[in-house]
Amino acid sequence: MESFEKQTQKDTELQLIGMTCVNCAAKIEKTLNAMPNVKASVNFATEKAIVHFPPDMPVKDLILAVQNVGYQAFQLDSEEDVHKAEAAAHAEYKKDLFHFIAAVVLTLPFLAEMISMFAGEGHGLIPRNIQWALATPVQFWIGARFYKGAYFALRSKTANMDVLVALGTTMAYMLSAVITATQMHQHHVYFEASTMVITLILLGKLMESRAKGKTSEAVEGLLRLQPKKAFAERNGEFVEVDVKDLKPGDIVRVKNGEALPIDGDVVDGQSSVDESMLTGESIPVAKKPGDAVFAATMNHEGTLKIKVTGVGAKTQLAQIIKIVTTAQGSKAPIQRLADKISSIFVPVVVGIAFVTLIATYFWTGDWTTALISAVSVLVIACPCALGLATPTAVVVGIGKAAQAGILFRDAKALELAEKMNVLILDKTGTITEGKPKVQEVVPFEGFSKEKILISSASLEQGSSHPLAHAIVEEAKAKRLALVNVEKFKAISGSGIEGVVAGVDVKVGQPAWFDLSDEQSVLVKTYQAKGQTVMVVSISGKIAGFIGVADQVRESSRAAVAALAAKGIQVIMVTGDNEGTAKEISRQVGIQEYKYGVKPADKANIVVAMKRKKKIVAMVGDGINDAPALAMADISFSMASGTDVAIEAADITLMKSDLGSVVQALDLSGMTLKKIRQNLFFAFIYNVLGIPLAALGLLNPMIAGAAMAASSVSVVSNSLLLKRKKI
Repeated sequence: MESFEKQTQKDTELQLIGMTCVNCAAKIEKTLNAMPNVKASVNFATEKAIVHFPPDMPVKDLILAVQNVGYQAFQLDSEEDVHKAEAAAHAEYKKDLFHFIAAVVLTLPFLAEMISMFAGEGHGLIPRNIQWALATPVQFWIGARFYKGAYFALRSKTANMDVLVALGTTMAYMLSAVITATQMHQHHVYFEASTMVITLILLGKLMESRAKGKTSEAVEGLLRLQPKKAFAERNGEFVEVDVKDLKPGDIVRVKNGEALPIDGDVVDGQSSVDESMLTGESIPVAKKPGDAVFAATMNHEGTLKIKVTGVGAKTQLAQIIKIVTTAQGSKAPIQRLADKISSIFVPVVVGIAFVTLIATYFWTGDWTTALISAVSVLVIACPCALGLATPTAVVVGIGKAAQAGILFRDAKALELAEKMNVLILDKTGTITEGKPKVQEVVPFEGFSKEKILISSASLEQGSSHPLAHAIVEEAKAKRLALVNVEKFKAISGSGIEGVVAGVDVKVGQPAWFDLSDEQSVLVKTYQAKGQTVMVVSISGKIAGFIGVADQVRESSRAAVAALAAKGIQVIMVTGDNEGTAKEISRQVGIQEYKYGVKPADKANIVVAMKRKKKIVAMVGDGINDAPALAMADISFSMASGTDVAIEAADITLMKSDLGSVVQALDLSGMTLKKIRQNLFFAFIYNVLGIPLAALGLLNPMIAGAAMAASSVSVVSNSLLLKRKKI
């Protein structure tokens, strides 16, 4: 396993052209996965493949493997690659459009034949030889794509929609051709059926292609937001350059009303920046020197000078797009049923068509009637609707979530979010702002506030904990001179210690110290106010304590109420003391909380809830939350948190707000509802359509129109998700 993981270090995204149904996607996926140490996932809805492969394998080998089974593939790792893929896809679309127009022109005369037939005047308005001449190019020139697709499918020992269309239309065409050639005037010909079926299916594919394109509009919209040009400082002057020519350390200027072309840090100027495209938060964020800014956000007021930290693929926008596109290409567990049915769909339909042919002949004694019923079965059967049911809804749902600042790592997380019934919340940075401030410095006899602050802040310089940051900031605000620390040591779950100016100093939780009864009572008094108390000892004596409080986020109470209304058990866990935990829980309306929890214990709490057969979700933002996030069935991380927490999470919330958790659950529910609707439509269409065709109650043309409409209706239903408010 270790050697395999070392080899699968590279990944790429391929744009695929030429797929006609989900079985095509399955065939490409199977072909790629058969290559040594290659792991691929192909999405029929987005027409893309995410491929992980060994570093010593050229990408052209992957592309060649796809071409060998009858499809085109283009790498999407650079802007140039994307343009090539877009050009190829556009050329393919124009070719399909031309073929459709040609088919319409050649098929139009058959409308008169159809009108005559429905008017009760019978066939024969157009001479049969002319019908044959019109139908032949439609069947073998315009319909060549179906023969090609069927050939590659059968060669790979699979069967797809092309097999059904080629088989069905060829049967109708050949029957008509034999009748015409042998001048059996007593029999009908069905050239109009074969030509109309091909024309209608081409129309359906064009409509499906346009509709599928709209499912990815959210990501494409993000891509369009990033400017291609920037004003960069060159020899003391700002000149226009291509963004791709910028590098970290360059200085760029962004004026009022302009979009930022890069990630960077403000070095001069003040403004407010609209970051809604990244976070979903509509209120502009104030920016000043030292603040981070991001590509594609909009500068609203003053001019900013920005030091470049990230360009192109190194920007936060690019990372978001990569996460979203990867998630859109993943498969939800609910898709397994549809994939399983699709894999056996075509052979089963061919079998039903054969049984229909034989049974109808014995029932009617007419081979022509039997053949037309069999053709109708072949034409109406549609694996496309089944294949599109889940991925189109997933693509739209994940794209809509990204616009709201909610990044699902994969489709499994999107599906599972709806099912959770326990939510465990970390306190600091999740329920609260995560920016605690010093409220009180309480010295004991023989020590001063200044001495306690200098000693504790000097020691806390070596810690990344939010409480440490609060103490250091308080000392800086009072302009106290901090000193160097020796022998710094962090004691997990207790505190820190070291030598400050030659004196032993400890800062940590009250339980770590031997406090007097009077000191303990005083500590509990401040804890009851919702403050986290950090005791300070100097030279082995209890010098006093520092009370730190973190503000509850304004949205936390409403979010907790909304979660409770959904029947979700909300539990707050914190390493803080009982008084603070109780006060914070009271403020936000949480009934169940656990205090004094060490980092390792958070994961144990998650495991304990899972043993009760609960679907457990965890929300956190710190390094100490990572084990619990990894153990949870589904995990949320605030983007303001650490990289470790974000990496461990299934869902990243770009807006540090518990309300985003509620939005994620709502979106998961909406998406799953659409998937269930789509699967129902796809199943019921085939369950009703195939028997009707087998009983001879559907003309092949009507069957072709219904088949073309089925996949379009599924995609259109998924697109309705865009109108939903979350």
